[in-house]
Amino acid sequence: MPTLKIILLLLSSAVLLVALLRTLRLPPLLAYFLVGLALGPHTFGWVEDSEAVRSLAEFGVVFLMFSIGLEFSLPQLYSMRSTVFGLGSAQVLVSMAYTVAASMLLGLDWRAALVIGGALTMSSTAIVSKMLVEQIELNSRHGRLSIGVLLFQDIAVVPLLILIPALATPGGDLPSLLGMSALKAGVVLAVLLVFGKSLINPWFELVARQRSQELFVLNVLMVTLGLAYATKFAGLSYALGAFVAGMLISETRYRYQVEADIGPFRDILLGLFFITLGMQLDLHALAGSLGWIALLAVSLALVKAGLVTSLCRAFGHEAGVALRTGLTLAQAGEFSFVLLAQGTEYNLLDPHYAQILLAAMLLSMLFAPFIIQSNGRIARILAPSYKRNRAQQAEDIAHVSQGLSGHAIICGYRRSGQNLARFLAQENIPYIALDLDPVRVREAVTAGLPVAYGDSSRLEILEAAGVARARVVVVSFSELRATLRVLHVVREHYPSIPIIVRTLDDTDMDRLREAGATEVVPEVLEGSLMLASHALVVLGVPLNRVVKRIRRFREEHYSMLRGFFHGLSDHDLDVADRFQMRLHPVQITTGAAAIGRRLADLALEKLEVQVQSIRRIGDGNIEPTPDTQLYDGDVVVLLGMWEGLASAENMLLKGK
Repeated sequence: MPTLKIILLLLSSAVLLVALLRTLRLPPLLAYFLVGLALGPHTFGWVEDSEAVRSLAEFGVVFLMFSIGLEFSLPQLYSMRSTVFGLGSAQVLVSMAYTVAASMLLGLDWRAALVIGGALTMSSTAIVSKMLVEQIELNSRHGRLSIGVLLFQDIAVVPLLILIPALATPGGDLPSLLGMSALKAGVVLAVLLVFGKSLINPWFELVARQRSQELFVLNVLMVTLGLAYATKFAGLSYALGAFVAGMLISETRYRYQVEADIGPFRDILLGLFFITLGMQLDLHALAGSLGWIALLAVSLALVKAGLVTSLCRAFGHEAGVALRTGLTLAQAGEFSFVLLAQGTEYNLLDPHYAQILLAAMLLSMLFAPFIIQSNGRIARILAPSYKRNRAQQAEDIAHVSQGLSGHAIICGYRRSGQNLARFLAQENIPYIALDLDPVRVREAVTAGLPVAYGDSSRLEILEAAGVARARVVVVSFSELRATLRVLHVVREHYPSIPIIVRTLDDTDMDRLREAGATEVVPEVLEGSLMLASHALVVLGVPLNRVVKRIRRFREEHYSMLRGFFHGLSDHDLDVADRFQMRLHPVQITTGAAAIGRRLADLALEKLEVQVQSIRRIGDGNIEPTPDTQLYDGDVVVLLGMWEGLASAENMLLKGK
C-alpha cells in the first residue's frame, strides 16, 4: 500500500476510534492499540510493522519523558516528600520484589522477571489524574496519596530504562556492568545539569528575542533531540536525555510555552508508539491463552490494590483511604508498555509472554475508569470504619453549621469561593464552605473561618451543612461533571433552593440550567464584559451609556439579573427602556381579585410577565409555583416590560 494511503488510513482510523472511546469515557490510548491491532500484520495486514515505523514511534516515548521532565518540580517534590519518597518508593520496591519473586517461581529467568516487575509496578498517570480531576478528588486524601505514588513511579522509570540495556549486555560481570551504567548515567546527568543550567536560560532568551514562533519550536525540538542523542551516544537511552532536557527547561520562564508547543508532537508520536504496540498483538496466537490473560489482569488489579492498601495502612492512613488509594492505582500504566517493549527489543522476554502481558495490561486499563469511579462505594462496603469516619465527618460539618439559618453554602473553597466568602462576610451574611483539600481546610479553620472538609456532591454532607435551612447553594468550582452531580443531588431532594454555579465559558450554560442551576456565571463572559467596559470608557464612550449596555447584555444572559426596580433617578432612560425588563412589586390588598386564586389561573405569562418572588407575612420570601395561592397582604414581585406590568397589576387587583 502506498505511504500516503497508509498515513490516511492510520489517521482516519485513529480519529474515529479516539472520538468513540472519548464518548464512552475510556482512555484514548486504547484507541491507538485497537488501530494497530486491526490494521497490523496479524489481523488485516494493511500496515507493515516495519523497523522504520518503530524507530519513528520511539520518539513518542522521547517526548513523553520530556513532558515528565518538564513537570518535574523540585518544590512540589519537597512539599510531598513523605508521600513521594516514603509511600512511593515503598510501592515500587515492594511491588517489584513481589512480581519478580512470583515470576521466578513460575520458571522465568530473573532478567525477564525484573522487566515484568518494572512493567507491572507502574500505574497510569493519564487515567488516574483525569479521573481524579473529573471527580474533584485530586486534593482528597486518597487523591494526594495516588499522585505522590505516581510521581515516584515516573522517577523510577529513569533507572529502569538504564537497567534493562545493561541486563542485555552479553558476558561480563553484571554488578560491574550495572555499576558502570550507573556511573556513566551519573556523569552524563551531572555534566548536562551543571553546564546545561548555565547555558539553557541565555540560549532561550536569545531565541525568544527573535519573536519567531517557528524558530522557538525548532529550538525546542533541537534541544530535546540533541540531549536525547547525547545520552544515546553515551550508551544510555534516548528517553533519559529527553527527561534531562525537560528538567532544564522547567527551570526557565518559557516552561509553559514549551509545554504547549511540544504537545502536538508528543501526542502524535506517542499515539504512533501505541499503534506499533497494537501491531505486535496476535489474536490468533493469544486465542489459546485467553484464560491466562483474564487471570493475569484480575491478579494484577487485586494484588496491586492489596499491596498499595497494605502499604498505606503501614504508613498510618485509615482503612478506607488506603483502600481507595489501592483501587485507584490498580492498573498498568503508559510506562509499563515502554518497559515491556524495551525488554522485548533486548530479547530479555519471550515474545509470546510479552503478548500475554500486553493483553492483560490493556485489559486492566480498560476497566480502570470504572474501578476508580466506584472506589468510594467499594471502600464503604469493605471498610466499615471508613463509613463511620465519613459519618463523623458529617457530624463535624453539622457542628460548624450549627445555629446557621438563611445562610449560603459554598461548594469549593478555592480562589473564587474565598472571594465570595469575603463579600458575604462584609455583608454579614452567614455561610459555610465545603472543600476537599485538607491543607486548605486546615488553614482556613485555623484562621477561624466556617470551612469544613467534605464532598459537596454527597447528600449527607449537604444536609450536615444545613441545606434545608440555607437560602442559596453556590458551586464555585468549574468542573462540569462534579457540578452536575451537585445539581442532581440538591434538585432531587431540595428542588426550591436557588443554586448558582460557575463555569469557565458559556458552552455548557444550557446543560447546567437544564440540570437545575438557577443561574450560571461563565468566567469568560464576565471577563469579556469588564474588558469591553474599560475599552469603551478609554475610547470616550460616556460612562452611563457603557453601564447601560453592560446591564442590557447581562439581562439577556442572566435571568436573575433581568429587570430592576425603577425610581426617580432613572429619569435619564431613553425611550427604548420602555421595552426593557424591570421589576415591580404589587401588594395584594383587601378585596383584591387575586386573593385565593392560583398563579396558574391568573395566566400572567400571556401578558409576558413572570412572578419572581412572593413575600408573605410570617413566611418571608417564598418560591412561586403554578399552584401557589395568593393571600391578603402578599407582596408579588413581577418581572416584565412596562406595559405588561401595568396590565398584570390590574389583573391582580381588579381582575381585568
